[in-house]
Amino acid sequence: MDIKNAFLQHFERLNHVRVPSSSLVPDDSSLLFTNAGMVQFKDIFLGKVAPFTPRATSAQLCMRAGGKHNDLENVGYTNRHHTLFEMLGNFSFFDYFKEEAIAYAYDFVHKTLGFQNKDIYISVHEKDTQAYKLWQKFVPESHIKTMGDKDNFWQMADTGPCGYCSEIYIDQGAQAFHSEQDYFGGEGDRFLEIWNLVFMQYDRSKEGVLTPLSQPCIDTGMGLERVQALLEGVQNNFDSSLFKPLMACIEEVFDLPYSAHKESFRVLADHARSVVFLLAMGVYFDNTGRGYVLRRILRRALRHGYLLEHAKGRELSEPFFYKILGSVCASMRDYSILQEQQESLQAECKAEEELFLNTLEKGMHLFESALAESNEIFSGAVAFKLYDTYGFPLDLTMDMLRDKGIEVDLAGYEACMQEQRARSQFKQSGAKDSLKTLDLSKLEPNAFEGYHHESLKASIRALYAPDDQGALVSVQSAAQNTKAYVVLDKTPFYPQGGGPIGDKGVLLDLTHNPIAHVLDTQKVGAINISLVEFKREGRVGDGVIAQVIDRAEIAKHHSATHLLHLALREVLGRAAQAEGKNAQIQQKGSHIETTRLRFDFSFYRALSDAEIEAVEEFVNTQISMGASTNIEHMGAEAAKQSGAVMLFEDKYLEEVRVVRIAGSLEACGGVHVSDSAHIGGFAITKSSSVSAGVRRIEAVCGKTYYQFIAQERATLRQARQKLKTSDLLKALDTKAQSATPKPNCAHLVQWHSIRNKQLALLHAQKEHLKEFLALIDTHKKQQKDLVALFLYPNLQKQGLELSLKSVGSEDMLALLTRLKSQLDTLGYGHKGGGKRDYVSLLIQKQGGALTPEEIDHLVQTLKQSTLDFMAG
Repeated sequence: MDIKNAFLQHFERLNHVRVPSSSLVPDDSSLLFTNAGMVQFKDIFLGKVAPFTPRATSAQLCMRAGGKHNDLENVGYTNRHHTLFEMLGNFSFFDYFKEEAIAYAYDFVHKTLGFQNKDIYISVHEKDTQAYKLWQKFVPESHIKTMGDKDNFWQMADTGPCGYCSEIYIDQGAQAFHSEQDYFGGEGDRFLEIWNLVFMQYDRSKEGVLTPLSQPCIDTGMGLERVQALLEGVQNNFDSSLFKPLMACIEEVFDLPYSAHKESFRVLADHARSVVFLLAMGVYFDNTGRGYVLRRILRRALRHGYLLEHAKGRELSEPFFYKILGSVCASMRDYSILQEQQESLQAECKAEEELFLNTLEKGMHLFESALAESNEIFSGAVAFKLYDTYGFPLDLTMDMLRDKGIEVDLAGYEACMQEQRARSQFKQSGAKDSLKTLDLSKLEPNAFEGYHHESLKASIRALYAPDDQGALVSVQSAAQNTKAYVVLDKTPFYPQGGGPIGDKGVLLDLTHNPIAHVLDTQKVGAINISLVEFKREGRVGDGVIAQVIDRAEIAKHHSATHLLHLALREVLGRAAQAEGKNAQIQQKGSHIETTRLRFDFSFYRALSDAEIEAVEEFVNTQISMGASTNIEHMGAEAAKQSGAVMLFEDKYLEEVRVVRIAGSLEACGGVHVSDSAHIGGFAITKSSSVSAGVRRIEAVCGKTYYQFIAQERATLRQARQKLKTSDLLKALDTKAQSATPKPNCAHLVQWHSIRNKQLALLHAQKEHLKEFLALIDTHKKQQKDLVALFLYPNLQKQGLELSLKSVGSEDMLALLTRLKSQLDTLGYGHKGGGKRDYVSLLIQKQGGALTPEEIDHLVQTLKQSTLDFMAG
């Protein structure tokens, strides 16, 4: 049975709109990964956006690895744990409630899945008398058990929407289960929970008070892999038909039987699914955040590949895991994102495999050698060396020790980690981390006077230089050609913070001869401290002239960053609203230098060329206003009330410095131009993705802007000269057309036979239409009854175009009427018509563009409807 489609179709018949799975990377900073079907509807549940439909159903990809919900270490050892799984769910947004939810669920479990009442058991909350009575209509009262908050109360967070829940269990029978815990409500496996129905009916306050919601909701979740195994009568999810193609692939890769190496096969199968979907959804291998979880999953899988190779007496020397990713792409065809990117996904995985395989064998030899000397505790120093030298995450080492009953000496591991941090503190000409260890509490705060003075007289109050171990210590003098940190009694140098790099400059003696170059400026507590390189000896107490260099260009780029932030909120805010998205454009980071700026912000997609041009135009309009920069000090609350953008609010003091530049208003302590016109001009040089949901803009202004424009003009001039034309676009079009081969679509056409008729289906680009229709004409003589269905994306109208041509008896107008009716049921807009043998139709979604998943679903739906019509 195709459980997933049976579930979705069951709820479609009950007027639910089928919604595609959202990304594993949620638009929610509180979550590492999407871990439940309700995540994409969270803003509806919270009342932030209006529901697009009163009823929805979905098959949601979920990830439970890393973060609060982490099943990674259990995969392979238990019957049911996965890092990636599909959650089937139905949702009611202020429409039906408990009575219908319970009836719909029972109907599917009993009639569709075929479970009998004697095997169906129910848990409800001990205070939910309504659910208890409703379930009595369907199952014996002896099969209903009341439980407390731990098992049958669900909440999204500490405050907000929450409610009782009811879980459906299936009795797998006593014959295979003999534990004392194998009773309903026990910890055994006999009674298997398959479906959780959440009745969201309360709002929890900070004080814990539950207030009934005026419009309650329904949120349910059923694990596909669990139900598939249950229906097929197997006790382990990995033994079901869902995983058979993967197990066959792994058997072929290693030439070993699944039956003899079940744990490792199950780990590889599970982790292959996780890795390929995370890569497909924009997560990349990294040492932090989601990327580090991805790396941990892959390296855990590679260790099991090592075990399988060694089971045959061989070393693991070649990448293998990327091959299993290919099997996932082939077996999970519902997700076209995998097929579209398969080649690049496998290449990315293979490259990461090669990186770890260089050290895996050596690391395993070290591990096994240390293991032989371990009793109950594994050396923390060895665990650290495995991590630091061979790339073994600590949890991988702990996983390898799991079945041996040995624990890692975590205190020893952490001590090695701290020692390494200390050794590296003063590297890379800054040693910024080492500043955190400095105790400057005995020093009086030194005044920053750089807002009004870029050069001033000061004295050296303190010096700090590295000792033999790299730790910073107080010194009285610093020798020529050495680096040290300097604290002046007052300073014109602005410290790094809020995006701009720390000020650079020079220290001169009182006769204006150079003493040191200022390389960087930081702030530790209330102390401004500068990293300098002495050109001659410097001593505590020396009088100096401190002079800032390149402040003007940093100020231009800093002020331009404020205007860019404003422009993005304006331009992309309007775009998101038009697409029906509730997107908040929030700063995620910035870096400002003398020659460029980089700005990271939250947004759910790439910027179009038109949007980039609109942002540039907006900023340059603000610059051209020539508005004076206004700076005002006010209380934090007053700043909020004024509408000032306040980043990292928890770090603000009671009084903040609010900077107004043209139309921008932000709380900021940095240096800025005195007039927006001083920025000169602004150009975006690059737009890219940092990670899923985070975009990056790189831009220039001031001197660099004019250099950039001059370079662009020079490039265009050279291009015109090489192409020998003044009309560059026309020449490029001519060249592109002559170089582009004519499309050949014959190999892309899908042919389907039904009752001596044929359907030719092509889902491609618009330029293939003419060739496709010509191809159909060549089949007229061979096939008297033929229908041609052509589908292609209409990017301008953000929809899907459909063309239907009949060769023979089929009436395309009648078919079009049927398709329109079905599209109405699915909630899609449409416009089109034609004649008996040829029709066309544009399909659109209200409030935005069709997603790739929605397009795939439409293609399959339209194909099936056409076949049903032809079978008629």
